[in-house]
Amino acid sequence: MSDSGNLQSLTSSIAAVTSPFRNYLHDLHAKYCSLNEGVVADYIPELALAQPEWFGICVVTQDGHIFEVGDSDQEFTIQSISKAFVFGLALEDHGREYVNSKVSMEPTEEAFNSIVLDELTNRPYNPMVNAGAIATTDLIKGKNGTERLKRLLAMFQRYTGRKHDIDVPVFLSEKSTGFRNRAIAYLMLNFGMVNNNIDETLDLYFQQCSILVNAKDLAMMAATLANGGVNPVTKERAIDERYVQDVISVMLSCGMYDASGQWAYRVGLPAKSGVSGGITAIAPGKLGVGTFSPLLDKKVNSLRGIKVCEDLSREFGLHLFNVTTPERKLQEWIVGGDGFNDW
Repeated sequence: MSDSGNLQSLTSSIAAVTSPFRNYLHDLHAKYCSLNEGVVADYIPELALAQPEWFGICVVTQDGHIFEVGDSDQEFTIQSISKAFVFGLALEDHGREYVNSKVSMEPTEEAFNSIVLDELTNRPYNPMVNAGAIATTDLIKGKNGTERLKRLLAMFQRYTGRKHDIDVPVFLSEKSTGFRNRAIAYLMLNFGMVNNNIDETLDLYFQQCSILVNAKDLAMMAATLANGGVNPVTKERAIDERYVQDVISVMLSCGMYDASGQWAYRVGLPAKSGVSGGITAIAPGKLGVGTFSPLLDKKVNSLRGIKVCEDLSREFGLHLFNVTTPERKLQEWIVGGDGFNDW
């Protein structure tokens, strides 16, 4: 990292220690730490090993300030959160028109793992359900599976600023139990929505879902999208600026499984959740939020993560369509307003 990058990192660390926003996040963590409703996902055997008490929150601002509390460094597999970012890479590889010829962009009332396509077009409904995610994974360029996986890992490194590993036991568990996903892939092959290298694409899909991340990574990824596709700490571009709006638009309409409509109404932040308990949420031009808690509600979203995002959105007026004065002005809470744009 450059001298300026080191200085910014030091400034961020100092701000995180002295800011009242850090205290607010600690209070928020304490508020929902005792919320023990919901269940840990177990349809993939390895996911059932997660500890229900794990709970981490991280917020990264567009300026690169980092605030984290709780188990923000606890690693878990990214699961469906990967779908949004792989969609972005598919757009970079092929452009909007071609990607849209393989995947629609419409919300659906079907379950995320339904074996169903749009009856009129034979396309999967959107990139956030399994069918659409397999189709976008199929679009990732590379001469073989190894090269394609390296490209995915390099992409996630640009978003987070660090290298990532694959949780091999989770990958093998997903591969050995992924019968529905195989059925989805062959249905799409029948209609020409994917290529015939089904096994390679499914392995890549299972591997992308098995990438290890933490809440801090999710916040950095969201902050990168909030910052127009540039990592706010490393200053490296993670995605072409042209496609940021595509990714966050679909996250807003389809990113929270069957609760996407309620989420857009109550929270109003583009977001993506995963069955391992992570949520990444974006306040465009402001910040990114990452939460982790493996206790899930009936719509397989993290219960504590939802509560945290609801509170942040309400307290600081982060809802995309908010036109009222927030209860608290975030820039003043972070570093007294210094160095921040007037939001």
